This record gives sequence, C-alpha cells and structure tokens, in this order.
Amino acid sequence: MNFEYVFDKLNNYKANLYREWLLTNGLGGYAGSTIIGAHMRTHQGYLIASLRPPVDRYLVFSKTNERLVCGSRIYDLTTAQHKGPYTSEFNQGNMHLKYFKYDGTITYVYEAGGMRLTKTISLVYGKNQCVIAYTLENNGPAAGVVITPLMNFREHGQHMTVDDLRWELPEEVFQEVRDEASGNVGFFYKPVGHSNIRISLLSAGCEMVKRNNIYDENMELQFELDNEADGLDCHLKPYDFVMEVEAGGVSKCSFVCTVDIRENVGKKRGAFEKLPAIGKDTAFIEIEKAKKRVADLIEKAEFSDEDELAQLLTVAADQFIVDRKSTGEKTIMAGYPWFTDWGRDTMIAFTGLCLETGRFEEAKSILKSFSKYIKNGLVPNMFPDDGKDPLYNTADASLWYFYAVYNYLKYVDTDDAWKFVEEEIYPGLQEIMGAYRKGTLFSIGMDDDALMRAGSGLDQVTWMDVRINDEVVTPRHGKPVEINALWYNALMTMDEISRGIARRTHNKPENYLAYAGGCSQLAMWVKEAFNEEFWYEEGGYLYDVVSDDFKDASLRPNQIFAVSLPFTMLDPEKEKSVVRVVKERLYVGVGLRSLDVDDPQYIGIYKGALEKRDHAYHQGTAWGFLLGAFIESYLKVGGGSPQSIEEAKAFFEPVEKHLVNNCIGSISEIFDGDEPHYGRGCYAQAWSVGEVLRAYALLKSE
Repeated sequence: MNFEYVFDKLNNYKANLYREWLLTNGLGGYAGSTIIGAHMRTHQGYLIASLRPPVDRYLVFSKTNERLVCGSRIYDLTTAQHKGPYTSEFNQGNMHLKYFKYDGTITYVYEAGGMRLTKTISLVYGKNQCVIAYTLENNGPAAGVVITPLMNFREHGQHMTVDDLRWELPEEVFQEVRDEASGNVGFFYKPVGHSNIRISLLSAGCEMVKRNNIYDENMELQFELDNEADGLDCHLKPYDFVMEVEAGGVSKCSFVCTVDIRENVGKKRGAFEKLPAIGKDTAFIEIEKAKKRVADLIEKAEFSDEDELAQLLTVAADQFIVDRKSTGEKTIMAGYPWFTDWGRDTMIAFTGLCLETGRFEEAKSILKSFSKYIKNGLVPNMFPDDGKDPLYNTADASLWYFYAVYNYLKYVDTDDAWKFVEEEIYPGLQEIMGAYRKGTLFSIGMDDDALMRAGSGLDQVTWMDVRINDEVVTPRHGKPVEINALWYNALMTMDEISRGIARRTHNKPENYLAYAGGCSQLAMWVKEAFNEEFWYEEGGYLYDVVSDDFKDASLRPNQIFAVSLPFTMLDPEKEKSVVRVVKERLYVGVGLRSLDVDDPQYIGIYKGALEKRDHAYHQGTAWGFLLGAFIESYLKVGGGSPQSIEEAKAFFEPVEKHLVNNCIGSISEIFDGDEPHYGRGCYAQAWSVGEVLRAYALLKSE
C-alpha cells in the first residue's frame, strides 16, 4: 500500500492544497495535513488527541516548520498561508519538496543546497502520541536544519488567537527538559484549566534554543475561508531545535509528542509518571511498527497480493475502528475529522469495515457496545463529542442493527457466535421488535397496515436529517421507503435468527420457533402493503414517502435498499426498473445523488456557509455510501451474467481516481451532485469506505 507524489506533482501550491492525508491512533485521535505540508482547515495537525476515547478531541501539536542552513544560506521549507495586511501571503517551501509518500505513515523529502531532509510522521497506535523521524543527508560543507514545532491546546474544530494562548506561565506550568544523561531536550506543560493533562515534546539528536518570537499568528486556513468562516488560527512556537550535519555526513533525530492524562485516585489525583527518555532511533522504531501493523492488517484480510484496491480499503477501514472508554468496547467513528460514533453509520459500515477485513472480535465488541445503549427499542443515533448522553432520534439505526447481526452470523457461523447472539444480542432485538410494533419515541411505530411510520413535527429521524432552526429541509414524515424496506428485512432476519437459535439451543426451542412464526406472518402483511402503497407505476420506481393523504414521487436513492437488502419485497421486473432509473438519473460515479437533477429543489454544489451547505446536503449532493447498495443491486438484477459483472467492475474506476485526491487513500462522505463531483464533507467516511469495500468483495466473489 503506497501513494507517492514527486516534485512535478507537488510544486503547485493551490492545486495540492485540497489533497489531504490522515493517520489515526485507534482512540478517536488523529493527525492530518496536506501533501504539500500546509494546513488548510482547523481539523489538521500532527496530533489531535482524544482525551476520553473516542471523544474530547484537542489539537495539541500542530506541525513543524524546517529551515535548512548552510553558512549564510537559508532554505525555508515552511509551507503555509497567512493573512497579510492586504492579501494572503504564502510560504512555498513545497518548491523544495521532491517527494511525498503515504504508506500508513507520512514522508516528506526536501532537497536544497546539496542537502536532503527526510521527515516521516506517524501516530503510535493505542496512545495519544506522535513521532517524527528526521534524516539529514549532506553532500556539501557542514550544515544543519532548524526545526520549529508549533504547539496548541484547543478543541479540534475551533481556532486560537494570541490572546487565547496563555502559556507565558510560571515555571511549574511550563517547564524545559534538558537531560544530560539521555541527551533529551524539550518541554512539557499543563494547559490552563486542565491540570490533569500534561503535553510533552521531547527530542533526541538536537539542541534546543529559546525563541523570542513565540507566536505563529494569523495562519490562514483556506477550507474555512471557502466556507465563509474567519479561517484564522494561531500557535505557540517557544523553541527551535537544531540538528547539525558534517560535510558529506548524515544526521538523525527523533521527536516524540505525548499527551498524558492523570486519572483520579479516590479523592486525589494520581501523579504523572516521569517522562521516559527517548533515543535518536525512537521515532524510527515506532514508524517501522506502524508499517508492520499495516502489513498485518492486509494479511489478516486475506485479499490477493495483487488486489491493490482491496488492500487500500482495508487500511482505510482500520482508521474508523476505535475504543470507546465508556463501554470498554470497540466502536466505529462515522467520519474524520468531526464525526464521532453514530448508530446508523456504524451498522451500515460494519460489514465492510469489520467482516470483510476478518476483524471478527472487533465486530463482536461493536455489537455488544451498542446493545448496552438500546433504550425504548432504539439504538443510539449518535454519541456527542462532549460526552453527554446518547441521542436516540433515529428510526433506522435499530433496523440496521438487525442487518449487522445478520451479517455477523453469516460471516462467523460458529457455535460460539450463535451463543453470543442468543445470550447478549437477541434480547435487545426482541426489545426493538416490541417497541416498533407498539410504538416508541419520535412517532416511530407500526401502522394498521403493518408498515412502519416515523417522524412528526420537527423530528428528523431518517438519514436525511437536516433541520435549520424550525425548518425541516427534507421532511419525510410518514412511511419512508427505506424504513419499510428495513422493517421487512428486520422481521425476516428475526425469523431466521430465531430458527437458527432453535436449532442450536437446548433451552425451550419451541419458544424461538413460535417467535419466528410471528415475525414471518407479520412480514407477509408488510410485503403485501408495501407493494400496494409504494410502487409508482408512471415513473417505474418507488415513492420516497407515503402517508395517509400524500405520496412523494421525488426521485431519491432511498429506494435502492428495497433491492439490495438480504430480504426484499419486489418482484424481479420491478427491481430491474428501480435499478435502471437510479443508474440513469442518480448515479454519478462516486456516489448517488440524493435528489434527481430535474427536481426543482435540486442543489448541485455543496459549498459556502453552513446554512447553504445544509440546504444542499440531501437535495442533490451525492453520497458515497450509497454505492454499496447500488452495486449490489446492479449485480442482483444482472443475475450474475458476465456482462453485468464487467459493467459492475467499471463502477470502481471513479472511486480509484478519487483515492488519489481529497483524502489520500480514503473516500469522502459526499460529493457535489454537479460535475466534476468534488469530494465534500468529511474527507474520510466510514460508511463510504465500508460499503465500497463490501461491494468490491461481493463483485470479486461473483
């Protein structure tokens, strides 16, 4: 797995400013910047730590700037954009950038004045820790590199001003490290109001010099400007680190930035441990561990060595599987940089991220984690980033949970897996079934015709969930098509799981069989009502929402799930018609549009201030995750014919092109509905990656 860019692809500042990279640490923390080294959004830095995994994420270590020095000659490698008195000012150190590589770590290689500087960045898995390894090769006289770290402490989506940076503090708060025994130099500090947090930056192989100009002011972030925000940030740069190199020599050094959290011990706080010493090779060792971990992920997924796309998506999948401290289990981050773990996104992404990659223990942990939070028959919609109680405003997360459990048993068909589902998951499934039949929160409940209704007033309970104050942008109250496709699928899944448990259990199997029969009977009524209510004969597709007095014929992609799910209700000719219409009018290569381009409410560009973007979010914007259901449906109606398989292969070509733009090696949340379909929203989205990987594996199995 390797993405490489060379000089002629890197020297254009503006052309590369929107090509980003992402590293993650398994805790919800992450690192990111652009392939030229300039930051362009608030959610970028070398270490955004998760203080309470996977939430409470803070930027602590923004980046490092470098200057190569040989006698009186100085080559500034800084690549950045700042607000000037009249216009933006640019540091274009990327003109010295000869090479960029992403292979699970990040490498920049600069050349100037007969010197070659290699800088490799990695996160340490399972820790809030970033390492940087530097190698300086010199083909000329004695020289050196000056490395300037930029530090911070702010929520990852916010920004700082000089007035906010309050680190000109007493010595007990901000302290230098100069350890003669180890040769380590650096500093550590406890941010104001966070005495339980210690941020340290240590170096081995450098000398440390205190700076007079300690602020990097008015860093201008172009992505924020594009979205009509202020787009300015400031950082603290208290020290320079100097590494010298002899004529014709090679020098190496390591940097390690760590966030330590002092936990409460009874009524007292525990003490911070002494900072561990590092060596010149520490960062190099950790980088090799990170590369080894990537290789192990690929090996575990058991894809062919020649199957590069599967390998890339396997590594991308790993970025979303993280620890949740509150449950002690695994969960799935919906997207980077700003989403946390959403129930709907988790259950949709689950199969591709966990099951296709052979991560069955993580899959089990995720199912268990969400089972702990089922309330009133609802799986949480989201866990807020501020650590508050989960939100339950979703009609489909609980139904997608059935889909995830079904696939878990399909991939892990062992006695232990069935026992786990029977003992720890099945009671939650029964609770969901009971609540949906009787009715639960947010007007979610079964109607007299056995179809599922959901939402009222200002509720937004489907995945098309934008509300701006009292404006519901995509009101879908009534009986949404995908909710009812999922409802039928859940009933049939419960029937099959109940019968499966009955075959394996010695504890009153007749009870499970009776329950299965009830689900099967109800599913028959749902199927009959669905075909009667949802088929739009004139258009040859399904209504998006039906209610007592209205049927919404807006052409949206939600109907594709009525074809793609394991258990479906349409006859083959209707399925073919749905897939044909969706392909002709919604498919755009990297996703499906959320609304037909001919609809008067269609908005084709997702850009600008938040309100503008919210209005476009589900009104034409294309969504990457929908590719999974679309490709599966295409293969299904094609009946496995050689022609349909060859045509389906072509659906992955736009995705492969996308992998070298936007976020390198990952798939964006959304795309403009209009050409050229720029990636928007979160630059790496769990269900986009998971569903494309699932569909790709499905294609390979045909």
